[in-house]
Amino acid sequence: MSHYYSQHAAALRAELGQAISREQMRVLHTKMPWRHFVVAGRQFLMLGLATWGLVRIDTWYLWLPLAVVQGFTVFNFTVLLHEVLHHLVFQKPHKRIERLLGFLYAIPSGIAPSQFTRWHLDHHAELGSDTADPKRHHLSPKRNARWYKLLYATPALFPIYFRAAFKETSTYPADLQRTIAWERKISILCHLGVLGGIWWAWGGAAAFRAHAFPVFFIFPVAFTLNRLGQHYDIDPADPAKWGTLMRSHWFWNFAFLTSNLHLEHHYFPGVPFYHLPALQRALAPFYERKGMRWQTYRGLIYGWLVRNKRPHSDWSLV
Repeated sequence: MSHYYSQHAAALRAELGQAISREQMRVLHTKMPWRHFVVAGRQFLMLGLATWGLVRIDTWYLWLPLAVVQGFTVFNFTVLLHEVLHHLVFQKPHKRIERLLGFLYAIPSGIAPSQFTRWHLDHHAELGSDTADPKRHHLSPKRNARWYKLLYATPALFPIYFRAAFKETSTYPADLQRTIAWERKISILCHLGVLGGIWWAWGGAAAFRAHAFPVFFIFPVAFTLNRLGQHYDIDPADPAKWGTLMRSHWFWNFAFLTSNLHLEHHYFPGVPFYHLPALQRALAPFYERKGMRWQTYRGLIYGWLVRNKRPHSDWSLV
């Protein structure tokens, strides 16, 4: 790896070190396992209740909202997996427990935890690079057409994502590739088992409502919307603005487990997700000094689809 971000963010790190006091840093970096597991338990409860409701309810205007809840909940297990790979659950690393949690959180979205871990850590190290950052190089749309962008919010996301992951994975060591392959097989078998079990017990319509529709039609919307708020509206000339500054909002903080505050996470990747809103408030004077623009999801959708802005560019420019 070239560690592109470290090469360009030395001055930024010095500024951030002055923007937050040591006491604030200590508090914000404090990991509270009970808070993580309360949220994780809530997500499993939401997944279970939504699944049960989707199995039992066949009136469209009742099951459709449940499908939205389930699709976003499935996406949010990737957020919990993200906490694990950054070692943000416990005060000290617990390899076996973290390995188990990684599997548990990866299965609902059907991804391989080892692939996601390597992919994401490389993304942190190479942020700002057109070629070394795997998310930017392989997954960001290369065709700036509205119809193509919309594909990311449909079931087409899955072949797009897995094609991108395959390209990047092919560069990994052979032993890591083998680990990723069997992890992916386990995830796929789990999904087929759940789908088949619901189909066998309650029929094909229930299987569509309780599994296929939330996973293939709602999850891509949650994934794409969340990704719009990461690194699409940026200033390529300033490392402080290589992430999109999203305005904190109670609804989106709940809907995305505060993963919508992605810029703050890149500034301080050792801060657990439940402290990110407080971190953003502490950084407000820094943002004002830097003249940084706040974004909202409504503004992102307008810029992305109506104004047809390119990813990883400054959307304030005409």
